[in-house]
Amino acid sequence: MFRGVIVACLFQAAVASMAHAAGPFGKIHVGNWSGGAFSDDNTGGFSHCAASSGFASGVILVVGQNAANSWLLGFASPAFHLKKGDTYPIDVTFDGQSEAKLFANATSDIMLTAILPPGVARTFQKASLMVAVAGPTTLQFSLTSTGPLLAVLANCVSKIKAEGLNAAGDFTAAKAVAAKPGATTDAPGASSKTAKSVSKSGTGFVISASGHIVTNQHVIDGCTDIKGNLGDQPPATLRIVSSDETNDLAVLQGPAATFKDFAKIRDRPIRSGDSVVAIGYPFHGLLSSDFTVTTGIVSSLSGTMNDTRQLQISAAIQPGNSGGPLLDTGGLIVGVVAAKLDALRVARVTGNIPENINFAIKTGAIRDFLDNSVVAYETASPVGELKTAEIANNARAFTLLITCTAKEPVEVKR
Repeated sequence: MFRGVIVACLFQAAVASMAHAAGPFGKIHVGNWSGGAFSDDNTGGFSHCAASSGFASGVILVVGQNAANSWLLGFASPAFHLKKGDTYPIDVTFDGQSEAKLFANATSDIMLTAILPPGVARTFQKASLMVAVAGPTTLQFSLTSTGPLLAVLANCVSKIKAEGLNAAGDFTAAKAVAAKPGATTDAPGASSKTAKSVSKSGTGFVISASGHIVTNQHVIDGCTDIKGNLGDQPPATLRIVSSDETNDLAVLQGPAATFKDFAKIRDRPIRSGDSVVAIGYPFHGLLSSDFTVTTGIVSSLSGTMNDTRQLQISAAIQPGNSGGPLLDTGGLIVGVVAAKLDALRVARVTGNIPENINFAIKTGAIRDFLDNSVVAYETASPVGELKTAEIANNARAFTLLITCTAKEPVEVKR
């Protein structure tokens, strides 16, 4: 709890320190980003709108737009030892392609702030990964929700400039668009957005004697009425304990009495070339109702764009495998199955169809997430090897089919 208070204070200090500002006024909450509007301490007038998000590296990323409509990017960490007022060059790369050189000013001993040129801001808005290099330090940031975040920040600045800080509220709420004079809202062929219920499914595995279950965040994103099926047992109702969009992890919990066993996490890193087994429920409703078992090796100790939180594996996975256990030859957890490479997209770019390129989240990220979620788990050392059939048989006691209902927006013609 104390650590949470410290982090929260640092979040607020980082966002405010962009311009020696007070706030936040109102609120911004988009994915893992939080913030609001801020005023200038010297003048009392509006300064900027900004939001921040923390990363596993301990660095807090801050994004903002000031009253002059300039985009700002900040880096904050209690581990920084900067000289206030100094300028530091930072090279940033987006999705391994677009590069830019920024010149950031130290606004405090723990905070760097740079102005983003408009073109760089647009690239940042669309990117999924940013790598920042400052001197000998290299940092990776998985960018999620930056598209809607920048739209919300721009809305915040526009609203406060027009109506003042007293108008600050929930800037995340959708902004109504006024109809043009003479326009009708029921014109033939007009469309509106509504939502329909869709069924989602994935995989999870029990990680504690208290009935905690690990899966991917994207498996349960937007879900209600989450159920877990362990083998032939009746479905159990699961509740969300915590989720982490940045690392794509979630912890659920069901009735402990339902689960007779739980998985143990390997206490040492897996090596490149080691054999692994992936278990899950792909294409639920189309394939077998039983889980599937695929084998392969660890192809690389990093994922897309050298993401060190991931493993690249050759074990085949399909939609529905997400959230399932990745096991070593002793049946210990070495990762959470997360994604497969988009073969068609890569083929369009390279002219070649990639094969057996899939990804899992490493145990380091899993353990950090469980520790932060205050979930007990057990580790074990690898001893001996089991046959694949034995590994699968043991996994029946802790591998679940996860299903839920989610809302999906659709366009409706009128």
